[in-house]
Amino acid sequence: MIGNASATSLARTKVPEVTALFWIVKLLTTGMGETFADYLSGRLERNLALSLAAAALVVSLIVQLCLRRYSVWVYWTAVVMVSVFGTMAADFIDFRLHVPMQVSTGIFIALLIAVFGLWYACEKTLSMDSIVSGRRELFYWAAVIITFMLGTAAGDLTAGKLQLGYRLSILLFAVLIAIPALAHRWFGLAAVPAFWFAYVITRPLGATISDWLAAHNHDGLNLGTGPVTLVLTIAIVTLVTVMSRQITAKSQRPIVTVEA
Repeated sequence: MIGNASATSLARTKVPEVTALFWIVKLLTTGMGETFADYLSGRLERNLALSLAAAALVVSLIVQLCLRRYSVWVYWTAVVMVSVFGTMAADFIDFRLHVPMQVSTGIFIALLIAVFGLWYACEKTLSMDSIVSGRRELFYWAAVIITFMLGTAAGDLTAGKLQLGYRLSILLFAVLIAIPALAHRWFGLAAVPAFWFAYVITRPLGATISDWLAAHNHDGLNLGTGPVTLVLTIAIVTLVTVMSRQITAKSQRPIVTVEA
């Protein structure tokens, strides 16, 4: 008996299949998390906003970790919470603890390398397709959280500290995110490092695009964090709904049997 490969993979893993739709939603969540974090921080006391974001992140991750299989809505809710918390945490380190952005960016890079090193030493793989155990999923979410914090710091560093502004920063990160795809297609870069390279860059790219739309400084369009967050949220909900329906359709496909 041979089942559908995608359905079989979905039944085992706790994370989504990497498709074009995955990258689009990932980019949208990075932008939405950035502007929503700024929206909350502008209306609540910053320590309170950070505490609420941390609590929401913990709850969403507990739900995600307790599930036995991939759930579209639970997974992407957790990603959104990581995005919001990652933005606030990186901003807290930069602006409240007064750690220079270039230093915090370097620290996050070092932490990410350490997580990847420990993950590989324990599991011998960093593949998304291998997230089928609790320990691997803990490594995965640790890496995801750090990539979001790193991306926030890197985006603020280029747009502000290095005075590139948002538009040049967007161009820079757009070029950077194309590198792993080209290297994988034409120069033999393995799929796993190509994935994680692109995954890291989606954060500063998405966050910088949303900041450019919402902010008034660094050549921003000044549309406001509230309206930008609302539009991005609608887009995310729409596309996650599409994802959910695709998975339902795959799960309902008939199983192919092969007679001896």
